[in-house]
Amino acid sequence: MNCKHSVLAGAVLSAVSALSNAHAADVTQVIVTANPFHKGETEQILLPAKVLAGDELRDKLGNSLGETLSSELGVSASAFGAGASRPIIRGMEGARVKMLENGMAVSDVSGLSNDHAVSADGAVARQIEILRGPASLLYGSGAIGGLVNVVNERIPAALEAKLAGQAEARYSTVDRGNALSGTIDGAAGKLALHVDANSRQTGDYKIPGNRVAGDATSASGRLPNSGTREKGAGVGGSYIDGWGYVGASVSGMDNRYGVPSDEGSSIDQHQTRYDVDSLFKQILPGIESARFKAGYTNYRHAELDQAGVPEVQFKNRALETRAELVHQAINGWHGTFGLQTELTHFSASGVEHEGDHDEEGHEGHDHGHDTVPATRSKSTAAFWVEEKEWGPVRVNAGLRAEHVTREPVTGQQRGFHLQSGALGALWAFTPGYGAGLTVSRAQRAPSTEELYSAGPHHATITFDLGNPDLRKETSRNIELSVQKTAGQVRWKANVFHNSIADFIYGHVTGRTVDEEGHAGDALRERVFSQGDATVRGVEGEIEYNPHAQGLNGRLFADMSRGELTGAGSLPLQPATRLGATIGYRGGNWRAGATWIHAQAQDRLASFEATPTGSYNQVNANLSYNQKLKDMDLTWFVLAKNLLNDEIRVSTSLLKDISPLPGRSVAFGVRAKF
Repeated sequence: MNCKHSVLAGAVLSAVSALSNAHAADVTQVIVTANPFHKGETEQILLPAKVLAGDELRDKLGNSLGETLSSELGVSASAFGAGASRPIIRGMEGARVKMLENGMAVSDVSGLSNDHAVSADGAVARQIEILRGPASLLYGSGAIGGLVNVVNERIPAALEAKLAGQAEARYSTVDRGNALSGTIDGAAGKLALHVDANSRQTGDYKIPGNRVAGDATSASGRLPNSGTREKGAGVGGSYIDGWGYVGASVSGMDNRYGVPSDEGSSIDQHQTRYDVDSLFKQILPGIESARFKAGYTNYRHAELDQAGVPEVQFKNRALETRAELVHQAINGWHGTFGLQTELTHFSASGVEHEGDHDEEGHEGHDHGHDTVPATRSKSTAAFWVEEKEWGPVRVNAGLRAEHVTREPVTGQQRGFHLQSGALGALWAFTPGYGAGLTVSRAQRAPSTEELYSAGPHHATITFDLGNPDLRKETSRNIELSVQKTAGQVRWKANVFHNSIADFIYGHVTGRTVDEEGHAGDALRERVFSQGDATVRGVEGEIEYNPHAQGLNGRLFADMSRGELTGAGSLPLQPATRLGATIGYRGGNWRAGATWIHAQAQDRLASFEATPTGSYNQVNANLSYNQKLKDMDLTWFVLAKNLLNDEIRVSTSLLKDISPLPGRSVAFGVRAKF
């Protein structure tokens, strides 16, 4: 393995040497909205960032957020079928990677289990931001491993000079899928308005080879129960003036998708969301701006059996508020301080069925079995982030204090005091080059399901048992980065080491139980446990002429290792990857191809049984832009898994029985006006 890593590093360094003499080119800077200083992605210190926007986002858009982001540096996906695939950042998943929409928590239950889809959709997004590493300072303990922010601008912050919008339609062959999406933005005087809508429907997707790994007698063709059906819409408006803006939005989402496990279950998901956002400039002496945001989410989903009958109903109602003040420079220090609150009411309850009979044949009610009792959670936090420049050195520092309480209707109430802090510096040692060092300490409170689970979870075929005595996690992270940010050739590399005390994980004991938790053969017992862990890794990428006309290219590699102290690897760890992209922009044409090689992954947790083999994934794109009066039409073809390789990802709980889709070609058209 060390030899492979050396070869990989040598290839990357050779490419840097070969390309480093290229001439400079202008590259559009994309601003990261989930950062208090609104820096570009190459200027981050505390929050190493990647932003997907424009053509790059549309080319990579998949049926789920995890699929869309799975080829980004340090990011993999949980791949629980086509409908539910959540981003995994540097080997961290679930409750450690926070999902945001326009800077506010999505407040779904995707962090609870891999079969739960993220409610934020990329179909109408303007950009998607990935913040790798601890983002707990700004967004709470759920971001101890990083965050993803979907920016759709449902609450406009600027007035459009004229009516503007875009619409897209696409059809994909592998799943006979069709998708439609569109946005419209306009203004009437000082009132800005936004409308968006999207829909997607796919059938069961084709797979290369057989469904079950290593079993030539298992089914082939299409993966049963892998179809999806989703629709959503949002509307928002703002009053905008020289002093700032005040706005609100409402959005809704309905999503139903199959879970391609042996149980053949499906999930019926619904969410309604209300948001307000306001920004006030120069309201007090010494204060540059004040911002207040609030969001209320009403989320629910039902897990359905093969007959479509609900078995468990998940519900989450959440109210979040966030207030920020940006102060003017004081002795060179420029910063943001704020308050954040969150109140949630969560439950996972067995569904009551009428007409069932007891052992004596009497008709009655089956109240089901609660997986997680109804629990009220409260979080109150204060945060403070500062920045100062000393010549070529920019320093960031931040602190966050947070108190979290969990109050179940039955069981033990818990409270957690959390303290997080970070210090980072970026040294521009010569024009266009920088080196950064960040040290941070972040804490996470155990989630509701980790504390109080006590029932069956049919989609994952587990009987989950929480532990109300779990302690808070404490992560200590150090990261070193180097980067070149000017010229036609740009590159960056990150090395990180994260030591986590009292790491919480679901341990599959090997015992099988029935619906009541007694000895049986229906469900695997999963107990939430703790142990010390380390996660370490390296990432690097080189880009040539990334956004300009002519040829462009990219090489990247990432690797992470997660281990429990004295107990082997962490579960669901990503494979080491190497990738390359080549593209061309000229006139109205744009084309590209990407190759990703993932090594075999045999670093398994003590309760994992099956390693994953290596694979090669080749994707390609071709588009033509046509001007039609005041409208830009883009005709495109997107190909995925051109080699029709059998891809089973190590981060999927269903890797043994659910490979990723085979060769697919998507045809579509996009209109902008």
